Parts: sequence; C-alpha cells; structure tokens
Amino acid sequence: MGNTHGMRNAYGVETVRAAERELMARLPQGALMQRAAAGLAAACADLLGRVYGARVVLLVGSGDNGGDALYAGARLARRGAGVSAVLLAPGRAHPGGLAALLAAGGVVLQEDAEDTVRRADLVVDGIVGIGGRGGLRDGAVPLAEAAREARAVVAVDLPSGVDADTGEVRGAAVRADLTVTFGTHKPGLLVDPGREYAGSVRLVDIGLALPGEPEVEALQHADVAALLPVPGAESDKYRRGVVGVAAGSDRYPGAAVLAVAGALRGGAGAVRYVGPAGGAVLARFPETLVSDRGPAKAGRVQAWVVGPGAGDDAQVVEEVLAAEVPVLIDADGLRLAPRDVVRERSAPTLLTPHAGEAARLLGTGREEVEAARLSAVRELAGLYGATVLLKGSTTLVAGAGGGAVRVNATGTPWLATAGSGDVLSGLAGSLMAAGLEALDAGSVGAYLHGLAGRFAADGAPVGAHDVAEAIRYAWRDVVRTG
Repeated sequence: MGNTHGMRNAYGVETVRAAERELMARLPQGALMQRAAAGLAAACADLLGRVYGARVVLLVGSGDNGGDALYAGARLARRGAGVSAVLLAPGRAHPGGLAALLAAGGVVLQEDAEDTVRRADLVVDGIVGIGGRGGLRDGAVPLAEAAREARAVVAVDLPSGVDADTGEVRGAAVRADLTVTFGTHKPGLLVDPGREYAGSVRLVDIGLALPGEPEVEALQHADVAALLPVPGAESDKYRRGVVGVAAGSDRYPGAAVLAVAGALRGGAGAVRYVGPAGGAVLARFPETLVSDRGPAKAGRVQAWVVGPGAGDDAQVVEEVLAAEVPVLIDADGLRLAPRDVVRERSAPTLLTPHAGEAARLLGTGREEVEAARLSAVRELAGLYGATVLLKGSTTLVAGAGGGAVRVNATGTPWLATAGSGDVLSGLAGSLMAAGLEALDAGSVGAYLHGLAGRFAADGAPVGAHDVAEAIRYAWRDVVRTG
C-alpha cells in the first residue's frame, strides 16, 4: 500500500519480545525501561492535569510492567504527587524501580490497599504484562474492582487480564481509561473485548524495530483515501464497474432496497438488481437496472452481492457462485452457499457474517465467536478459502490467504440496527465492482459504513436508510482529511 501514513499496526507478543531483546542488547542496562517509564509518567501527568498533590496508587506485579510503573511513580513523586505502591508479589517486585520510588518519597502500602485505591486520583495498573494468559489471579481481583471507583486508571502496555495477542478476556480484568503501550500496538488493544477494557490508547515510541507483517492492522483516513476508487476522465458507467445485487424476496423486499442503497454509494458506475423486489427497488431508486430473469441472464456485472433477504432461494446463490466475478455473500446466502463450491471458485469471494452466522458456519456457539473473534475470523477464512468480514463492535476482515487481519473501529453502537448489514453488503460489493480487492473492499466498506453510522446517528437512534444516506458524507470526510 503506497500510503501507510497513520496505519495502526499491531504485532504479537513473540515478535515484540524478540524486538525488545535485540534493542536491549544495544542499549545500556535499564535504558529501555527508562524510556518506557518516561513515556508512562508523561501520559499520567497529562491525564492528571495537576501532578502536585495528586494521589497516585501503583499496582505492581513481578514483571517489567511493574518496573515501568515503579519508575514512572518515582518521576511523579519527584513532581510532588503522593505515590503509594501495592506490591502483589512483594519479594519479586523490580528492585531498581522499588528503590527509585522509595528514594523519591513514595511508600509501599501494607494494609487498607483497596480503600486507598478507591480514593486515588490515578491508579496505575502494572500487575501483569503482555505475557499474561487468562484472567487476573485471585489476589488481584479485589484491587481491580476497587480501581473502578478511582478517578482514573492507566494500564501499562495492556490492561491486566486481557490477552495481548487476541483481545480475549478470560476472567476478571482491569478496566482502564487510558492504556499506554510501548513500541507498537498489541492486537488485544484493537480487538474486542480487549479494546473495551483498554480505553483510549497512547503509543509511546521506544525505538523498537519491528520486522515483517503485523498480526493486525487498522486502517486510518489516509489509508482509506488512498484505496477509494476515483473515476478517470475516460470513465463511463460500465468502465467504472457494474455491481449486481441478487437480494430480497416477496417476504423481505426491504433487504433488497437497503442493499441497493449501499451499492449506489460505493463507487460502481451502475447497480443491476435481480430478484422479486424490483418494484420496491425502482420506487426508491429509479436509476437501478432491474431484471427478474435470475443472475445468469441478467447481463454483465463486475461483482455480485447475494443473500440479503433471499429467504431459501438456493438457485439464486448457485447462479451467482457460478459467475467468474468477485462475489459477496451475506445473510441467507451464507446458509445456502456450499463450502466446497466457494472453495473452488477462481474469482474472489467475500463472506460477511455476524457472530451468530459465523458460529453456525463454524459449528460452535455465538458466545465462543464473540469471546475469540480473531481466531474465529481466521478459521472461517481458512475453511472457505475466502475473505471473511466478521461484523461486530470491532469488525474484523481476514484475507483468504492469511496475513494481517484488518480491524475496523469506526463503528458505533447505533449501527446495531435492522438492515444496516444489508447497506454494508451493497457498499462493499460496489467497491469490489469498482476494482478493489476483496480484503480492501471489505475493510474500506466497513470503515465508511461505520463513519456513516456515526455521522447519521450523531448521538440519536438511526435507521439503516439514514446510514446509507450518510455514506457520501463519510466518503467526503475521508477524501478531504486523508
């Protein structure tokens, strides 16, 4: 990608550890921890506003995160904060950090720790680092609970109890207002449920050189702007791509209308609608090309969207899958598309399930998918040999051939509304017809759709049609600022 300005990359724990070891070998003893602690202390000071006289409590585990917290605490103590430390593994706290804190006037709390935590202006979570697996240990749980009543909580590198590589939260975890992470984002900071626990995330550059491809990447405005299709001087509607929408049924004409609404705003030159809801589609969007003769006889398209509101029409799905163009499968189509047929297609396929649909395709429960979104989306992409867009509070897009999973965070809870997925399908299908690869079409579609949801909602309930209407504002916003 030419324009990677702003792309947020997240690397796995193994990669980060290797990069840290390599950097430490080149730096004086302890220098890396000092860099991290300086960044952490600066972020804490910004959050506090006034350091002098502030009550700060450090929750200190046995690892380097505890050391970072102690050194940052020493810096805040030297600026007049009242800093106390709760040592969760008293014999194993970082000796240099502890000495620095005590020398700066900080104290170690022996009893009443929870009460002090509740009354703190700032709690610094340095309990476990990125190597932590599973939820918090029993001894830490009451402190994490008490921290919820403090004025603010800052997590060091990652909230304790969140899995750095997956965002999974198995058991109790610290809920932070701010996470200060070092060197690179960790996948668990960008993927729910971990993302929710992290609050806002501030990245501190400590000079890490990270090789190769990230585990997870999040597009920003500039990345999306670079990918958007732009019609050239030579473009006519056919050169810009025609997207076919095979959706809707007599029972669900609305799904067809909403998918077409998304498709008309996705950059393709024209939308060809095939199905029984042609009357409803033309009434809303007279510019649509309408046919009721089935996808195979509908005329040329550069990409198909199939499935929204299709009911049990397996014939439509079969005809679309036989076409030699990119296909997006959503909703009822996911149920009707045989896995082996999808696997054997020569043209790209993009599946767009929500957690419930993904669970059915994987033969597991919805809760399992929600809890382990990253592994679920990768597994589905592997099973189908297709690009998979897993909808949700953070939408994930996994490519057919592995590689970095894209995470989209532009969504809003207001988007959890009937029909908004139909709009997304039309939009992403239109982007494929305009020439974007499946991974890019899915991630750009999710980005614009989420942004459109924010613009349309503006703090109030919103219908899927409002989201479709707002796509053009999202597109403009991306082009102007990207």
